[in-house]
Amino acid sequence: MLFTASTFSHIRNFHLPYLNAFQDLGWEVHAACGGVGEPVPYADRTVSLPLRKRMWALSNFKAAHMLRNMIRAEGYSLVSTHTSLAAFFTRLAVKGMDNRPPVVNMVHGYLFDERTPALKRAVLLMAERLTAVETDLLMTMNRWDCELAKRYSLGREIVEIPGVGVDFSRLDRGREKGGALRKGLGIPEDAVVLIYPAEFSERKSQAVLIQAMVKLPEQTVLVLPGEGALWERCRALADRLGLRDRVIFPGHVHEMAPWYGMADIAVSSSRSEGLPFNVMEAMYCGLPAAASAVKGHVDLIRHGETGLLYPYGDAETCAAVIQPLIDDAGLRNRLSAAARKNVENRALSHVLPKVMELYLRAADWKPS
Repeated sequence: MLFTASTFSHIRNFHLPYLNAFQDLGWEVHAACGGVGEPVPYADRTVSLPLRKRMWALSNFKAAHMLRNMIRAEGYSLVSTHTSLAAFFTRLAVKGMDNRPPVVNMVHGYLFDERTPALKRAVLLMAERLTAVETDLLMTMNRWDCELAKRYSLGREIVEIPGVGVDFSRLDRGREKGGALRKGLGIPEDAVVLIYPAEFSERKSQAVLIQAMVKLPEQTVLVLPGEGALWERCRALADRLGLRDRVIFPGHVHEMAPWYGMADIAVSSSRSEGLPFNVMEAMYCGLPAAASAVKGHVDLIRHGETGLLYPYGDAETCAAVIQPLIDDAGLRNRLSAAARKNVENRALSHVLPKVMELYLRAADWKPS
């Protein structure tokens, strides 16, 4: 079978358990992704594709041509495609192909929603509709995406899955190091620590949280693990607002368990999500969450029951929603207990068998 995605890191971060599961069943697994070719665990072969972020770049059509030749030559039993760019050009590659393999498109969050400018939304939706007939199974991860896919018939079969599954077991190791980490960062014992691990991008909108910090008490500290194009801009914003000592930018973090262990509240300011790992991980670690009321977040958080929500982009309301969590330890404890229970069914051990069953049904595969 073939997995495709815009980057190899996407496969490594989210799909290795599935590559492993297919190998355990005796399948040969290939991965074709944008960027420099690199080894991927459980992949028998990796192929580098000349994918570029600009949708209509000529190199993307070259990538589709490469995929078409690969799929013909290898005779795959199943193609699983991920990320919007790779998904479009993978399905374009099989358009009109005789005896093509079944194609599964796993949607990790459409890159448009009701807030997206009309022209951009129309173009992105057109791309999905153009390749709908090549989509034998469409897996979505939140209600908004699923309803949109059904409204426009973006696949022959459309299902909503509870994400790809989070390996919560790795978060059980290392949280006890949170106290030492907190001390090492010079965070006072009486501080309330907010955490938001994410790529620094327009979509993740860290600037909203930094602006909200101005309205929050002095003992509040915001920790923003991650890298990205807007990292320097966000640091400059924190400096400009006089928050240099209250907003921490640790850069890329490999093991998140100690960072969740040192925090008191999880926050998110994203413009849209599929089903965010960072929020699910934080909830599993017992952190109450305050997040923007957008797709993906609203699938995980019921306001006042399993967390708190605020309007996207509204820094003042964001601060007002976080304030009770700072003031009321009882509220934090109640929401954190409910949050952890709410994400138990998102565990990898629970999700992987369900998703594998869908994959194998799409391939019409039966054990010999």
